[in-house]
Amino acid sequence: MKSSRLLSIVLLLQTRGRVAAAELAERLEVSTRTVYRDIESLSAAGVPVYAERGRHGGIALLLGFRTDVTGMTTDETRALFILAAQGAHTALGLDEALGSALRKVMAALPAPHRPAAELAGSRILVDPDKWMSGPRPAVDLDELHTAVFTDRRLRIRYRHSGQTRPRTYTVDPYGLVAKAGTWYLVADRRGRPQLFRADRVASATLTDAPVRRRAGVGLAGVWQHLRRQVEDRPADVRVTARIRRDRLDLAVRILGPALTGPPRTGDGENSRSVENSGTGENSGKSKEKETDDTGTGWAVIELAYPVLGAVRQLLQFGDSLEVLGPPEARRVMAEAAAALTAVYAADAPSV
Repeated sequence: MKSSRLLSIVLLLQTRGRVAAAELAERLEVSTRTVYRDIESLSAAGVPVYAERGRHGGIALLLGFRTDVTGMTTDETRALFILAAQGAHTALGLDEALGSALRKVMAALPAPHRPAAELAGSRILVDPDKWMSGPRPAVDLDELHTAVFTDRRLRIRYRHSGQTRPRTYTVDPYGLVAKAGTWYLVADRRGRPQLFRADRVASATLTDAPVRRRAGVGLAGVWQHLRRQVEDRPADVRVTARIRRDRLDLAVRILGPALTGPPRTGDGENSRSVENSGTGENSGKSKEKETDDTGTGWAVIELAYPVLGAVRQLLQFGDSLEVLGPPEARRVMAEAAAALTAVYAADAPSV
């Protein structure tokens, strides 16, 4: 642990120049006293490191001193070369630069570590795209990338979901995030955080004004806040459905975010669900519907949706899935199914 920490100190000083002892202690998660002891150990080992006291003081290396990456462990080299397989560099136009950088790192690695690095790059592949995600629209990140790295305000024309005409906004970018193969611009608009899908940005123009970010706020913090807003949306509509077992695995993959728990497959016992007909003289009354999951090949799933209309998602499973309740969800499914029947009724063969 200590040898790794000493190397980290040298690399930080080599990259940053003069660094305060308190900052080193915070980044290495040790005490300031430990940092000073490590500096003494480095000095005793012949590393030209020194400390300056005072308001503008800190710890630094003598000008011109450089070290290489010979202190890297086998696991560290594997991790670095697996990073090359994640694909985010393509959209940023950095594939060639990444390849060049990795060749330089490979040349600087100790000979015993080179086979492990080469093997990791050829045996581990990270594909960030979801299954059956379909073709993605072309995304031009050039202006967004420039705004992020030059700290400039950005004027974008942005098309929201379900709208045909883009709206114009002036935003203050924090950075770009690649999430499951989709790029997002994380920015403040009028001082409040907002998420913009890059493939919905119709155009982007740099302004001459410097970016106006909130003090003490960084990309990681804003992203976590926005991510929680998306994932923690209230889901007040609770839906119970049964699905044929031979479609259950597919349903779990597709409906995963909406599922509130594991499917109930019965395990030899009857699973009891509640169905409300919502029509005729039984309207408003509930009756129990027994489903023998083992005997009939059905499983029961529970789902939660933010709005009632979202239950239409379940239509894709056709007659392999039946909504058991609540009655208003069954009514939405019936109306949607009737509308589909009307669309295709003209082509149906007469009996």
